[in-house]
Amino acid sequence: MKHFLRMLIQVCLYFYCKFLWRCLKFVMRKLTGRCELQRICYNTKPGASRTMKIETSLRDSKSKLLQTSVSVHPDAIEKTIDDIMELKKINPDINPQLGISLQACLLQIVGYRNLIADVEKLRREPYDSDNPQHEEMLLKLWKFLKPNTPLESRISKQWCEIGFQGDDPKTDFRGMGLLGLYNLQYFAERDSTAAQQVLSDSLHPKCSKFSKTEWEKKRMDKAIGYSFAIVGINITDLAYNLLVSGALKTHFYNIAPEAPTLSHFQQTFCYLMHEFHKFWIEEDPMDIMEFNRVREKFRKRIIKQLQNPDMALCPHFAASEGLINM
Repeated sequence: MKHFLRMLIQVCLYFYCKFLWRCLKFVMRKLTGRCELQRICYNTKPGASRTMKIETSLRDSKSKLLQTSVSVHPDAIEKTIDDIMELKKINPDINPQLGISLQACLLQIVGYRNLIADVEKLRREPYDSDNPQHEEMLLKLWKFLKPNTPLESRISKQWCEIGFQGDDPKTDFRGMGLLGLYNLQYFAERDSTAAQQVLSDSLHPKCSKFSKTEWEKKRMDKAIGYSFAIVGINITDLAYNLLVSGALKTHFYNIAPEAPTLSHFQQTFCYLMHEFHKFWIEEDPMDIMEFNRVREKFRKRIIKQLQNPDMALCPHFAASEGLINM
């Protein structure tokens, strides 16, 4: 009975607040002579703050046109804005900036939804060793990470040197599909210096090229390493969940003036790899069994940062800058 009453109160509060909000919007329109979309565009600075308010306003509108505008095809955005202006009885000649602001917001909103679809497609595509393109990407990953060490054969224990679990990496891509490989190759190719350094530092000290004296000088004689490729796939999972949950909206709406693309997502992955590398060092775990604890703490830290509407994780990020070595 108590549960039923609690549910009833929550439902009543929801409809009361919704009704109150609509009344408030009506009053504000009469007082200012502007609709909610106009007030947001004119009173909120460009970026995540504005775009997220526009997105909420459109999604929660009682108008079907406004509700569906967040999921139109990019080519239909201009016409959709014209329809919105007509529906709201806004003269585009008197309010030219409104159309420009709405277009920028809709490009970001629609682009984010399309980015999720693109990322999901890669995640769902399994690695296929019979696909020449997949094999070429994998071999390039080795080449970028170990440019001075030839791979003796496709099936080889050498793959463990870059952090795979066995002699055939294809089994490690099952969780994230091709998305994991795409991200790892992007990091290794676009920021090869940083990727090679992180790989080197991720190795356990006893496998490192540094002598014991050098490790002591680095004050990392007790450092615990991690498997570079496996962690890369794990961080891909983190980036994917941040994207799908909407947590990355603040970041992408602040860095992408129009539609966020797969390249933006991959740059974010590079940043997360770089930051996790530093975070792992700061945490100084006792052993690799603490990985899940460290990862979860890192995830919470990133989410907290993304709750700031002005946050841009990597506005001018280059992974090779300011790298902290293990």
